[in-house]
Amino acid sequence: MNAYVQHQVDPVVRSNLDFKLSEVPRFWFGGDPFRTRLFDALSLTFPVGERYFIQSVRLFRDQITDADLKQRVADFIKQEAQHGIAHDRMNDEMKRQGMPVDAFVDFLGERFEYLLSKRSPQYNLAITAASEHLTALMAETFYSKKETLQDVHPYVRALFAWHAIEEMEHRDVAFDVMKQVGNVPEMTRKAALAITTCLMFGYTFYRADVMLKYDGFSRLQRLNMARKGLPWFFGRNGKLSAMSSQFADWFKKDFHPNQHPVIRQYQVWVDTLAETDDPIAAGEAFWKAGL
Repeated sequence: MNAYVQHQVDPVVRSNLDFKLSEVPRFWFGGDPFRTRLFDALSLTFPVGERYFIQSVRLFRDQITDADLKQRVADFIKQEAQHGIAHDRMNDEMKRQGMPVDAFVDFLGERFEYLLSKRSPQYNLAITAASEHLTALMAETFYSKKETLQDVHPYVRALFAWHAIEEMEHRDVAFDVMKQVGNVPEMTRKAALAITTCLMFGYTFYRADVMLKYDGFSRLQRLNMARKGLPWFFGRNGKLSAMSSQFADWFKKDFHPNQHPVIRQYQVWVDTLAETDDPIAAGEAFWKAGL
């Protein structure tokens, strides 16, 4: 193992986890519509996005000769499929609230189909690896401190905790495929993170605004929500601003995802799930073990 690969945990496939999402209130982030809809908008991306990640990595699957990486790719695909299923259920709850979920998902699906058909396999793999870096950092950011998600409904907090755990487990898989068999130019690798970040947050903010409109909020109300709410994410002391240093590590020539430690309470989630077979209990233990 290379010296820089020092914080690796292998993917573990977990299925049939019940997060009781039908019991979650409409504005599950402490009654805050803006924060709720931003996370909802992010959830909308996951099922179709993760199917795209699977397809991007599969393009290189037959070229992999390393047995360990082959197994990690197989587990990565299974984990991503499970994430899609769970977030489809969350998206179904949004449909029941009257949100235009199908329109959002269809649009994203068309964009990903375009990328797969019109861009090179190397480009798609780089986008996937960059997306995994970004989501793993977001998982760390939202769960490292208890105060960040203290107002979130426990069932939703548990769903995102499970997703966060598995993002950390497979954060290196697409990257290792890219490095071992992808032949991805360094400039493409670096550009992929900038492109992914702009598109992910741009689409997320747009979809959140549309959902708030469907919730009945006027344009002025939505502008005021954004003015007050965006600093929580991107302000001087914003939650996502705090990950800027680790985010920028991607652009270093010798970067590898496993240079970053796995979140300190990772084992708490794993052990609690093993003891209770309850993903909600595991999510609560994981969240409470934050700083």
